[in-house]
Amino acid sequence: MTAPAQQRAALYRTIWRWHFYAGLFVIPLIVVLACTGAVYLFKPQIDAWEERAFTGMPDRGSVSPETQIDAALSAFRGSTVHYYRLPAREGDAALVHLALPHNIGMRDVFVSPQGLVMGSLGSETRIAQIAHDVHGQLLLGRRGSWLVELAASWAIVLIVSGLYLWWPRGRGLAGVVWPRLSAGGRTALRDLHAVTGFWVSGLALVLLLTGLPWADVWGSAFRAVRVEMGWVKGQQAWTVGGKAPPPVAGDDHAGHDHAAMLAAANAGASAGSMAMPMPHAHHGGPQGPTLSEVVAEAKAQHLPFPVVVVPPGAPQAFGAPPREDWTVRSDTQDRPRAVTLRIDARTGKVTAREAFADKHPIDRAVGYGVAWHEGALFGLANQLIGLATAMMLVTLAVSGFVMWRKRRNDGELGAPPLPTVPARIGGVVAILAALALLLPMLAISLVAMAIVERLVLRRIPPLARWLGIRA
Repeated sequence: MTAPAQQRAALYRTIWRWHFYAGLFVIPLIVVLACTGAVYLFKPQIDAWEERAFTGMPDRGSVSPETQIDAALSAFRGSTVHYYRLPAREGDAALVHLALPHNIGMRDVFVSPQGLVMGSLGSETRIAQIAHDVHGQLLLGRRGSWLVELAASWAIVLIVSGLYLWWPRGRGLAGVVWPRLSAGGRTALRDLHAVTGFWVSGLALVLLLTGLPWADVWGSAFRAVRVEMGWVKGQQAWTVGGKAPPPVAGDDHAGHDHAAMLAAANAGASAGSMAMPMPHAHHGGPQGPTLSEVVAEAKAQHLPFPVVVVPPGAPQAFGAPPREDWTVRSDTQDRPRAVTLRIDARTGKVTAREAFADKHPIDRAVGYGVAWHEGALFGLANQLIGLATAMMLVTLAVSGFVMWRKRRNDGELGAPPLPTVPARIGGVVAILAALALLLPMLAISLVAMAIVERLVLRRIPPLARWLGIRA
């Protein structure tokens, strides 16, 4: 073999080893994130299925929204109202979102048009909410968000290195564009893994990149840069690490963080600023609008479902401070269609209308990405593309695991062998350095890995041999 050929082989084997080690860490989390993401893609359908018993009722004898809220509060005494969700259609139940007393949780209470409580669901235990919490934080809070961000960062490395390994290098289309499944054995398995990786790589990269604004470290840094540069305008429609980002002047929030909302409600109770106990009372004086009048205005606006009305004094989304005016908000996942109205508590006039077009261009770009990520940007087609992406990612993870098991010998890790000659990886290191500069968690993990390998792994010869590291 000529020297250039030896160098190419050494580089290939070196990148293969990086791909292997990245896969060992990423595969379990990829399966979890792909499955929970696939569930959350269909949140509107799942929510509708959970609420199927509260729809399609006659609307004769309908009562006012105030009476509906009174019924919900009577069923859950000591609770406080966070918002009222308008029915999607005439004859459907209204949803009254309550903070239960003694910090025991949030509740979605469904009240019929006639004012009868038909049932309730725990806000934190709804199917889509559980999928959301696992997908974003693995039910581990902030530390879970770090793990998800770390996995996403290494998944990007995995995709880039996988594309290098897939590169045809003069081969035909078989095994490159379509798998040679008829070949059977390791060839079919290798092709299934490589070809699936090729077809899913672009979609997966889009999902990973559009998910970064939610991540704790990356999202916080992104937020800090935007604030410093004055690139924040209006409300931010996504959380950072599962929490609301620090507020800045003129910045409100849209969305739900049930833990923060519940904490705010209980804090408000101790401070005497709990959400209104009498939702039909006038606010700001005897001429102030009633809830019924605000709901009528909300209906007249024809906002995309779900539409919620937040009364004065009630905690805003993410536990933001209560406002003195009414908030009418479309919580549609299709961010470009979302609208928020502010209604004066004394005059009943709409004082502000905040639409997607009013946001900063960066927020609009992120909003499009978030809507795509959640499968809401262009309806069912977006959901199906997201589902196909998730299925291909699971296929990659499973095929990669099976390939590893087939090549692994007892007592050995099964990593690709070290190259016989040192590889020249200057260009690869430059690419990795650029990725590390853009992905803080990747940079942190690379430094940690280098320290552990140099100070620990190389000093334990049996472990170094098992990992395929030169001791």
